[in-house]
Amino acid sequence: MKIIAIGTATPKYVTTMEDRFQISQKLYRGTDKERRVLPKLYEKSRVQQRHSCILDSSSGDLMKRQNLYESVEEQPDYKGPDTLKRMQAYQEHATVLAVQACQQALAQANLAANRITDLVTVSCSGFHAPGFDLDLIEQLPLSRFTSRTHVGFMGCHGGLNGLRAATAYTKANPAAAVLLCATELCTLHYQYEGGADQIVANALFADGAMALVGFPNSSIHSPETGWRVAASTSYVIPDSAEMMTWSIGNQGFEMTLSSALPQLIHDQIRPWLSQWLATHDLSIEEIRGWAVHPGGPRILAAFHEAVDLPADALRHSYNVLQNYGNMSSATVFFILQQMMQEENHLPCVAIGFGPGITVEAALLKRN
Repeated sequence: MKIIAIGTATPKYVTTMEDRFQISQKLYRGTDKERRVLPKLYEKSRVQQRHSCILDSSSGDLMKRQNLYESVEEQPDYKGPDTLKRMQAYQEHATVLAVQACQQALAQANLAANRITDLVTVSCSGFHAPGFDLDLIEQLPLSRFTSRTHVGFMGCHGGLNGLRAATAYTKANPAAAVLLCATELCTLHYQYEGGADQIVANALFADGAMALVGFPNSSIHSPETGWRVAASTSYVIPDSAEMMTWSIGNQGFEMTLSSALPQLIHDQIRPWLSQWLATHDLSIEEIRGWAVHPGGPRILAAFHEAVDLPADALRHSYNVLQNYGNMSSATVFFILQQMMQEENHLPCVAIGFGPGITVEAALLKRN
């Protein structure tokens, strides 16, 4: 599949590193020790700012500029809004970001919305039906004959699952024009307790959306980028199911994230990656671009060391982590968008990690 364009969108307002001190006092009800170390754990996340749909401003008192959470100073037993309230916020805000990202991608592709034949949507941070896929058909607007596929609740690698589905559509139909859209509102799932691993998750996750326009490789439509999806793969690491989980609780969706995950990735990734690339007559050393999902700085560092990459090979991943945080399934496409604006990144591997532990990857080459 030829990648014609990638669009991205984020909410207007951000939380910054400085907000961590208010969060430790007003939005976390763990032990006194956990509250004391919370600001340091946020600093170690390397996330300088994160966009959030629940903010009304980027500056001032945090509790006065957000519209979902209440302070534990006033309600010591408060555990956060229930899942219903969080899902109502998801339904209110998800479509807005999805439409913005899709409009940007279609404009860059110079493509009329009604030319799209297939729509693939991705999200793991909310549910409602009719979903934002139907909203895209109404608001872009897409043809009412557009086929729809939704990839739901797969986690941070879900966007690459969506990319595989989009690629399959272009292989099946030489006249296809595919729109892939991943939309995540992770800040709706802040947890008020849970220990150091939960604090790290709270510090990393953010809101954002991406959209990608794709055409069959045989299409006469020639994008300036020259990027195409050459292959994709999936690998479930043995005995790793408890390393990362994503489940629905009474106070939003709950993540468990083991501190042992970076070491697991370090130990497992290179042999598998080398074997997969060899099936495409490539070695790790021949890959010139790495779009690695920034699940956190320790995961990026573990991947970097295990694969023995040049010093600046993951600079785009770190840049997105610093300025946007972890937007789950949408994040890797923010990285690809930056990389496509530069030269010398092909062939490229895009890779993400999610519950399983599952590794999803795509090999991108020049048209």
